[in-house]
Amino acid sequence: VQLQASGGGLVQAGDSLRLSCAASGRAFSYFSYYTMGWFRQAPGKEREFVAAISQSGRSTYYVDFMKGRFTISRDNAKNTVYLQMNSLKPEDTAVYYCAAKGNGGSYYSDNDYNYWGQGTLVTVSS
Repeated sequence: VQLQASGGGLVQAGDSLRLSCAASGRAFSYFSYYTMGWFRQAPGKEREFVAAISQSGRSTYYVDFMKGRFTISRDNAKNTVYLQMNSLKPEDTAVYYCAAKGNGGSYYSDNDYNYWGQGTLVTVSS
């Protein structure tokens, strides 16, 4: 079971990045069973929710202050979830993690996610 996040890097304020998270392994044979989420952890801070997307992709959930800048999407045929990040700010600097959960629990709570990727670092310079 593996979630492989990629796409992070060093960018300037105002730039865009698209993160990808590819799921593999037996547990993800039915990728569409899982709600997928993105979380982030900035240096010295706790991990926080960024966005989540329902199994079908029809419903999305965001932390309020990221709405309009970040867009989560998924391609179930490719077992991949994406996070498009626009108008990046220095305060978006963090390690971004993708995560997967089954039915039940909260979209917003990291405690309710069963599988985690290794994280990809996003650094936004001013």
